[in-house]
Amino acid sequence: MSGAVLFGDLLDYCENKDLLDSSEESLEKLRSLNADYDALLKQVQEDPELIDRIARATFGTGPEDANTAYPKVAPEQLDAARRALMEATQQRRPVSVARRWVERLSRPWRRVAVFLCGAALVLVSFMFFSSKR
Repeated sequence: MSGAVLFGDLLDYCENKDLLDSSEESLEKLRSLNADYDALLKQVQEDPELIDRIARATFGTGPEDANTAYPKVAPEQLDAARRALMEATQQRRPVSVARRWVERLSRPWRRVAVFLCGAALVLVSFMFFSSKR
């Protein structure tokens, strides 16, 4: 009965819980990115030639050493790798069972049915399990 009566509050609670979980995931991703950037900055400070190597890989500038072989990467390969990484990082968690249950209660006739079933259970419990006088 309380689920039918407090449906709005229950729906708000589930939405807020989902938002909190997603914001905690985003915060954890940001912390991971900050740690990665800090490690990269530390490497740049320790090895000044790292910037040149990163620039060649990032911007595709030609090799400075004629005796070194550099692999060529096609834009299609980079796009496929980027899509695969984006799909791997954007996998969503499955919706919880409680969330699906609350969504099923969103129709008014279902809330009325749940309320009436709860009222019937209360009446049955009073009839069969009350103290005898």
